[in-house]
Amino acid sequence: MNTPTKILIIGFVWPEPNSSAAGSRIMQLIELFQQQGWEVHFATTAAETPHMVKLSELEVITQQIQLNHDSFDEYVKELRPKMVLFDRFMIEEQFGWRVEEQCPDAIRVLDTEDLHCLRKTRQEAFKKNIEFSTGMLLSSEIAKREIASIYRCDLSLIISTYEMQLLQGVFGISKVLLCYLPFLMDKINDGAFEEFSSYEEREHFMCIGNFRHEPNWNMTLYLKQTIWPMIRKELPKAELHVYGSYPSEKVTQLNKKAEGFLIKGWVDDVHRVMQESRICLAPIRFGAGIKGKFTDAMQNGLPSITTSIGVEGMRDDLPWNGSIVDAPEEIAAKAVELYNDKELWLQAQNNGGQIINMIYSNVKHQESFISTLNSLSKSLAQHRSSNFIGSMLLHHTLKSTKYLSKWITEKEKDK
Repeated sequence: MNTPTKILIIGFVWPEPNSSAAGSRIMQLIELFQQQGWEVHFATTAAETPHMVKLSELEVITQQIQLNHDSFDEYVKELRPKMVLFDRFMIEEQFGWRVEEQCPDAIRVLDTEDLHCLRKTRQEAFKKNIEFSTGMLLSSEIAKREIASIYRCDLSLIISTYEMQLLQGVFGISKVLLCYLPFLMDKINDGAFEEFSSYEEREHFMCIGNFRHEPNWNMTLYLKQTIWPMIRKELPKAELHVYGSYPSEKVTQLNKKAEGFLIKGWVDDVHRVMQESRICLAPIRFGAGIKGKFTDAMQNGLPSITTSIGVEGMRDDLPWNGSIVDAPEEIAAKAVELYNDKELWLQAQNNGGQIINMIYSNVKHQESFISTLNSLSKSLAQHRSSNFIGSMLLHHTLKSTKYLSKWITEKEKDK
């Protein structure tokens, strides 16, 4: 794979890097593959959206595909990619068996984005008002599906150190099937923050997130009902600007100018609004993976207040670029303190730069990932022979998926 070759990404949706961390992640991978001189193809069943990247303008060859349709078999067989990357496990469930049948020698890679089973199980525990434990995952239906998908693939990309430990410790997955690959970012050079707005030039709080993502909607409601009134009492002139794509009516109804709680919705330039704001406020109560809102904030010199769930797997042992607190009264108190204390704010800003440079430096992770792919391409048969569980799941689980899909295909023909 050192020579130019074809890579197929099967996307869950068209990439929207300004809408979600998942969109940014896919664009980082596309850029990395193109840097190797590889020909990148992107296929999806999703409809086009107003905020999607025009991939064709970036020399990515795109293809609209259909679910449960034999036309995909013809498409992928003719394309003959050397590697197929599935964007989330649901895509691997739909297309993995077809890729395995038509292109058995192609490396199959799963980009988990985050562990859906972890996020969903935490969400269920939160709604039931019970404490989450990793043992709950073992009885989760979505966990069984997602872990099966990881086994069926030759390699799975894991974005968080916490999730790496979880997969190996709770589910017993071999490290050879996993690749730790967080966000890939340029280092922050000395003096970079001096080019941004100063502490005195910044004002107000901000938060951001795709409102179709349940943790973000829950966070927004939590801020409106519980956290913001306490902050506003101490800082009566401060405002909270809430940004995010796809705000529904229930979101826009939270807009209250008199309370300084402003629903701003979609923003074209995230960097601009982050460099105008003094604090990123994001008390996330459930979720998984690593949060793009925080790495974006760090890159723009913006300190953050969040929870232990918010920072999970993001900082190793490095000090956070702000405060990590879980009780609502403490969240409000730390937010007010950081907003008013310039020295504390500057230290938090510096901490964010250190986290980006130490953990998310793209060079280190890119080299490791490409090296892993090159090794796989040279020893794929041996790699697969040592993954008996994966071959067993391909034989049984995907056979049932295959024939269900074929049944749907035939049923559609009869209409």
